[in-house]
Amino acid sequence: MSDSLVRNFCIIAHIDHGKSTLADRFLEYTNTVTQREMKDQFLDQMDLERERGITIKLQPVKMNYKFNGNEYILNLIDTPGHVDFTYEVSRSLLAVEGAILLVDATQGVQAQTLANLYLAFENNLIIIPAINKIDLPNAQVEKTKEEVVAVLGCKKDEIIEISAKTGKNVNVLLSEVIKKVPAPQKHKSGELKALIFDSFFNEYKGVIAYVRIFQGCIKAGDRVKLFSTNHLTEVLEVGYFSPKLKKSEILEEGQIGYVIPGVREVADCKVGDTISGISVDKPLPGFKEVKPMVYAGIFCKEGNDYPHLRDAIAKLKLSDASLYFEPESSSALGFGFRCGFLGLLHLEIVSQRLKREYKLNLVVTVPSVAYRIKRKDDDKMVTIHSPQEFPDPSLVEEVTEPIMKVDIFTPKEYLGGLMKLSSQKRGEYLNTEYIDDRMCILHYHLPLNGIIIDFYDLVKSVTSGYASLNYEFLDYKKTDIVKLDILVAEEKVDALSVLVYRDAAYFEGKKIVERLKEAIPPEMFEIKIQAAIGGKIIAAERIKAYRKDVTSKLYGGDYSRKRKLLEKQKKGKKKMKAMGRVDIPPEAYLKVLKK
Repeated sequence: MSDSLVRNFCIIAHIDHGKSTLADRFLEYTNTVTQREMKDQFLDQMDLERERGITIKLQPVKMNYKFNGNEYILNLIDTPGHVDFTYEVSRSLLAVEGAILLVDATQGVQAQTLANLYLAFENNLIIIPAINKIDLPNAQVEKTKEEVVAVLGCKKDEIIEISAKTGKNVNVLLSEVIKKVPAPQKHKSGELKALIFDSFFNEYKGVIAYVRIFQGCIKAGDRVKLFSTNHLTEVLEVGYFSPKLKKSEILEEGQIGYVIPGVREVADCKVGDTISGISVDKPLPGFKEVKPMVYAGIFCKEGNDYPHLRDAIAKLKLSDASLYFEPESSSALGFGFRCGFLGLLHLEIVSQRLKREYKLNLVVTVPSVAYRIKRKDDDKMVTIHSPQEFPDPSLVEEVTEPIMKVDIFTPKEYLGGLMKLSSQKRGEYLNTEYIDDRMCILHYHLPLNGIIIDFYDLVKSVTSGYASLNYEFLDYKKTDIVKLDILVAEEKVDALSVLVYRDAAYFEGKKIVERLKEAIPPEMFEIKIQAAIGGKIIAAERIKAYRKDVTSKLYGGDYSRKRKLLEKQKKGKKKMKAMGRVDIPPEAYLKVLKK
């Protein structure tokens, strides 16, 4: 097969714009999957993907398609649409020469459409615009076309109108891919260079790497090098996706397929790394370590489930290279793990998979971000992920927090509400970009801390669901963060400590002590609940002692008998207060810690 008959492309779009449905139609039109085997979202392998109707993991497939008397090899990569998985999309774009930009005719251009489009521009890909869902009664085809023209700069007649559900014009789109997407470039050097754009773990075969061959060729038995770890290994098997793994003799230049490099650790076969010949001294450009942005504690409700949780997270890590975890113990919740995620959806997907696939009953703590702290004593920058790691305030010279570049895509009438919300979340306004007379993009710099809990829900609420959001890491910026300690019965409870902005510490402290007052049952003595920064109490509540009428059994006689009994009770309460300890029930911890 000549290289001129190979086309590598992917589908990029905002979440829920019909990528997976379009991929289904491609599989049908090219007879890659028979009618009997066909099911909705065929390339989505996980139950969670099918239930939620979203793509979580990218999925490649090789299709054969006859056009103008020639049989073409079409290598498609179906990419995720959610902002948390932008890194996966960027790896996919490096592996192809063209991209179908899919826009929903009922929703128009949205934030992630633009974000993925800019990624495609950076990689100099050929863009083929298509408008989907034209069969729906509320489709606004002309208006959507105008938006696409505004962002892409193409002509209206270049935009293909399709319905992925009914299959209308899908064959036209396939022929456009063949006509416009260039064939892979030929390189003079015969030395192997292949980009790993994804990997997963198979119990029997070890790590399976998804690769695009940029130079040379690869076959079973070849000695290769994994560049980032300098690991030398022998290839056990190569093949392509049809869409199941199909073994082949050789993968040649320009092709997309899989390689089994004979390693057992996903960490040795990193996404974005280069597989090369042993003598190659320069990798392919674009490799960077994927870094977690959001951290949360994962604990078992039942303490004896900890070994199962440890095994389950280790197995999950084998198929999800972006998951980070380390052991953590809490006096409140027992043994568990501090885990790092790409974003809130990633956290939700991992916790759901642990619950479903491994039948675990979990407690997930409130998500937090990683801060960098400069200490006075050694002048080093230390990264901390939890309040327990925060050093003594007298040793802290500077605290920095992650700042995100945020784009909010919205109809103009909601600008005021979104600006107010962004300023409440400590956002720094940059500018407003107008797409047309109805839609615009708000550009902000926002602390990640302000985004991770409820910002997306609030944006949807303020705009009646019309706005969409995209964000990417920008830099670390100096901030004024303090550790808020919680004291119960004048004893510090480390598990309840939180990191807060200094100017919001009183409100946070007040909220926590009020929650604890509701959750902790009264004792025979008064319980003080206090929030403190260093040695200074900034908020407090009291739980009154149980009252018992000790004089109820007295009748008749002098009033001094009653006085004597009350004085005796008063001394007993004073003694109990000095010696008393409070057992905080798990529900109280959960009220403060639980997501």
